Amino acid sequence: QVQLVESGGGSVPVGGSLRLSCVVSAPTFSTYAMGWFRQAPGKEREFQAVVSRNSGSKNYADSVKGRFTISRDNAKNTVYLQMNSLKPEDTAVYYCAAARRFIAPMVVGWYDYWGQGTQVTVSS
Repeated sequence: QVQLVESGGGSVPVGGSLRLSCVVSAPTFSTYAMGWFRQAPGKEREFQAVVSRNSGSKNYADSVKGRFTISRDNAKNTVYLQMNSLKPEDTAVYYCAAARRFIAPMVVGWYDYWGQGTQVTVSS
């Protein structure tokens, strides 16, 4: 059973930074593409960033390009999301997810495993 556990969420002022972490309990972590998504109240879950198995490919949502950075450490079974210059509209529950079959998927339905999420609140 693959389990994903996010951490690092919290409350920050506008312009602040947070670093989210997601630890994956899978001996084959390096075979998964890893993504970050977010879901605000009343809205659908939306793609934020993805990193391929060997970090050779990364994609970002247009709304976070230049502000968020995704990275992974295969030795630690961990994926990170560094979030800078945070805005109130970044407020959401953030989820990490693992995908076996695609290089760098950006679609919710293409992921196989999900974490429980961590709350990020940006206050003005």
